[in-house]
Amino acid sequence: MAKHLARVAKTANGAGLSRWIRNLSSVASPSAKTMDSTSSIDLEGEYTMPKMLTEVPGPRSRQLFLELSDIQNCGSVNFFGDYKLSKGNYIVDVDGNIILDFFMQIASISLGYNHPALLEVLRNKENAEVFVNRPALGMFPPGDYPQRLRQALLSIAPQEMTQVYTMGCGSCGNEFAFKLIWAWYMSVKRHGNPPTVQELESCINNQAPGSPPLSVLSFKGSMHGRTMAAMNCTHSRWQVKLDNPGLDWPIAKWPELKYPLEEFVAENQAEEEACLATVEELIADHTKSGRNVAAILVEPVQAEGGDHHASPAFFRGLQQITEKYGMAFMVDEVQTGLGATGKLWCHEHWDLPTPPDVVSFGKKMGLGGFFYKDKLRIKEAGRIFNTWVGDPAKVLLLETVVKVIQEQNLIEHCRNTGEVLQEGIKDLEKRFPGQICNARGLATFAAADMKDTETRDGTIRELRNRGIQIGHCGPTSLRFRPSLIAQPKHIHIFLDGLERLLTEQRQ
Repeated sequence: MAKHLARVAKTANGAGLSRWIRNLSSVASPSAKTMDSTSSIDLEGEYTMPKMLTEVPGPRSRQLFLELSDIQNCGSVNFFGDYKLSKGNYIVDVDGNIILDFFMQIASISLGYNHPALLEVLRNKENAEVFVNRPALGMFPPGDYPQRLRQALLSIAPQEMTQVYTMGCGSCGNEFAFKLIWAWYMSVKRHGNPPTVQELESCINNQAPGSPPLSVLSFKGSMHGRTMAAMNCTHSRWQVKLDNPGLDWPIAKWPELKYPLEEFVAENQAEEEACLATVEELIADHTKSGRNVAAILVEPVQAEGGDHHASPAFFRGLQQITEKYGMAFMVDEVQTGLGATGKLWCHEHWDLPTPPDVVSFGKKMGLGGFFYKDKLRIKEAGRIFNTWVGDPAKVLLLETVVKVIQEQNLIEHCRNTGEVLQEGIKDLEKRFPGQICNARGLATFAAADMKDTETRDGTIRELRNRGIQIGHCGPTSLRFRPSLIAQPKHIHIFLDGLERLLTEQRQ
């Protein structure tokens, strides 16, 4: 405990603690200097420490909860935020509590709260029309839209992907990516020929041959969204699926790895090989019954399901299976994309011989969508289409986010910060055996387990009342998702708070 407090005190003595990200007003300027990876990111105007005035939720949040409950079921609400006062790594609630946020709106905010570069996008009068006139991009895109897509999205696209569609959210991105994959799969079956009249007519009535019994293979514990097809590939929480009709699509077992990984290499390798064999069996069974599997869909880390990891070899094995059976290999990077794992895209950790066929995105990107290889490009207009096909205002904001990440070298910064976080969690794991275990993660995309759900949920509530917000996933996991601008000093505040609580729970 003392060492974390000492580190916090040391950083507090520096003049930079109360300053926002240095020179961010000149981020868009060609003269802006690239951040050295060893430099700290100074936060101007950010709070120095959590400050609690009430329990959470406080009286104002509880009153607003009652008001919102008259309109909708809001049982998942934790508290109401005051987003005018929230800054950097700290969220402020309507009761004035200042909370260090290591969950960041379900891991969807990359640069913290009220980042000046993003606020400047809104203040720039030249951007007003983009926000006011939301165009139907599939029919009437603005004149600068191709340029915007190149600067915001194709500049960070996975290798060999020059094609992209934007959508409203990650679920929508996955949903339409399935449609693209199925269209490609059937085009291959037709040898590139156009669909027949019978196919065009029968699909209107949900009948074969125009509506073939295709599927996507997903994994137990996965989370891919709440729209119909994406929900059918989600297997993490009953709240997502109850009372919704399900489709008979293959569901494979995800490897149950033992931690620490370095102590169970042989056991984990055997587990992954068994899971890969099951994947092939499921594909063979569905193919024999005439229900072709068009794609394998994976999360690089099963975040919602419990931060379940697998080795690069496992993902390479999955890709080999898709190539063997003429399927698409789709990677859902809604949770893991844009730097939190220490790479721009988490699948870059796998050393794949060739990139995936489709990579979907969302959350930190500010909008949903997917990248894909040229071979999957659809021929007919209107097949990947809805009213808006994304939002150019979100693309405009993403363009600025990408500039800040690149010019401030935030991905390398995130790797360095992640080392502090993971070393700290592993240290607590050693000193509090039986209370916290299975520390794991990539950079700041991290988690650990507690002994049971009740203890985990109580720990999250008590940390929140002490000014630290974290998330949960799976039945017993603590989920840590700080922003890309989080620094070691924020990590030490968090570690100190968790250590104090674990000490009290042991007594």
